[in-house]
Amino acid sequence: MEKSVARIFSAELYGIHAKPIEVETDLNVGLHAFNIVGLGDKSLTESRERVNSALKNLGAKPPNRENRKITVNLAPADIKKTGSQYDLAIALGYLLATGQIKHFDSQKKIFIGELALDGRLRPGTGALNIAQMAREKGFEYVFLPKENANEASVVEGVSVIPVNSLNECVDILEGKLKLEPQTYLAVASKNETAPDLGEIVGQEHAKRCLTIAAAGGHNFLMVGPPGVGKSLLAQALSGILPRLSREEAIEITKIWSAAGINLGGLIGTRPMRSPHQSASLVSLIGGGTHPKPGEISLAHRGILFLDELPEFPRNVLEALRAPMESGSVHVARAKESLVFPSKFTLVAAMNPCPCGYYGDPEKECRCGAYDILRYEKKISGPLLDRIDLQIRVGKVKLADLRTMPNQKESEAAKVKIESAREIQATRFKGLPIKVNSEMSSKQTREFLKISSSGENFIKQLERTDLSPRGYYRLLKTGQTIADLENSPEVKAEHLAEAFSYRLREI
Repeated sequence: MEKSVARIFSAELYGIHAKPIEVETDLNVGLHAFNIVGLGDKSLTESRERVNSALKNLGAKPPNRENRKITVNLAPADIKKTGSQYDLAIALGYLLATGQIKHFDSQKKIFIGELALDGRLRPGTGALNIAQMAREKGFEYVFLPKENANEASVVEGVSVIPVNSLNECVDILEGKLKLEPQTYLAVASKNETAPDLGEIVGQEHAKRCLTIAAAGGHNFLMVGPPGVGKSLLAQALSGILPRLSREEAIEITKIWSAAGINLGGLIGTRPMRSPHQSASLVSLIGGGTHPKPGEISLAHRGILFLDELPEFPRNVLEALRAPMESGSVHVARAKESLVFPSKFTLVAAMNPCPCGYYGDPEKECRCGAYDILRYEKKISGPLLDRIDLQIRVGKVKLADLRTMPNQKESEAAKVKIESAREIQATRFKGLPIKVNSEMSSKQTREFLKISSSGENFIKQLERTDLSPRGYYRLLKTGQTIADLENSPEVKAEHLAEAFSYRLREI
């Protein structure tokens, strides 16, 4: 009995991590059949038609012309396989098994790519994630579509080979074309200019909070009537965030790539995500039939801006509570549990009532007492307790709006923020945390150096209704204020300022 087996390696994404998948192709004498087994989804079963057409256009004898039983197994067989990235590996495995191309060593190579009917390779997702896995598992080469090659080439220690088509891949493997690994080329960041803090007239209190939020990664809530500049303040925050380190850029790019966003290289700026109030729980938190990162993970190391906070569904807002504490999202399934990083800074804005003018000294509120109470109760106490900075944003006089802005206010603020971040980087050296807001209660007790005046201020907090969580968040905010002033100790004035942002009624 004639029998031939070929083994090629591909990869599957699980959350933001990749796993190697062995693509085995077996040929046996018998009636024609072309089966793909190994717990594949619909796009994998349709791979047979794409592979048939691509091989025919390559000039090879396709599987539908073979009077043999062809079995493609994706191992391990008990793990669900999704996507069309196995096309290239299946086609090469078939060509090897039938002897239509020269034998090559496939043990240290991974092949990724969806085939078009004419043999071209279409870009996929998770290129950086797959390249990182390849290096960790000891693979030497990753063959993938040219559009994904620059992103994957960020990973050192593995050669990324850009391929335009199945024909080109075969020529490289047979030595007809030179093996030329991709060299990483930095990608220019999108020119999305944030408004300068100086363009925002007045609102000094809010701008001070923005500086603290940017320096320590603290969550921030603005409450005020419509049109006073809450959204503009949130946009200005993205302009004073510190530069991304290479490690952070790789973290974020892995998440975006797993979500299907092809950047063509490393992300260059901290993300700012602004989901609409109609966003579903899965789109915000992550998960789904084929689990993918949600908005809070796409905002990792950046900003999640929720405008009109009470208009979001209650269950969506309550789902934010755990990720705000842990910095990650756990998506549990019957056979697996995935983790998506989500260390974001929450910036939220809301009106004080449905009409927006409750407490306004100039415009009368049209809402009844019950309407106001129901509106406030949309934001739960436990969620508010996780927001370090909570302030009211009032109107600015029309005469003040005519003043000339200081266009370099953000630049000056960013210098102070970068300096505070450097202090925190030294403080947390060797730890997985990067900013004060990420400290645990144990780390807060370990790292904070509180002056005698600060200790006296803390004793006075016994008379307040501050929760234990609120107490530690107060200390962390006070530490950030001390870092902005380059103070080696957290003093009473630092804690007093933090306290002024902490306790208030909506």
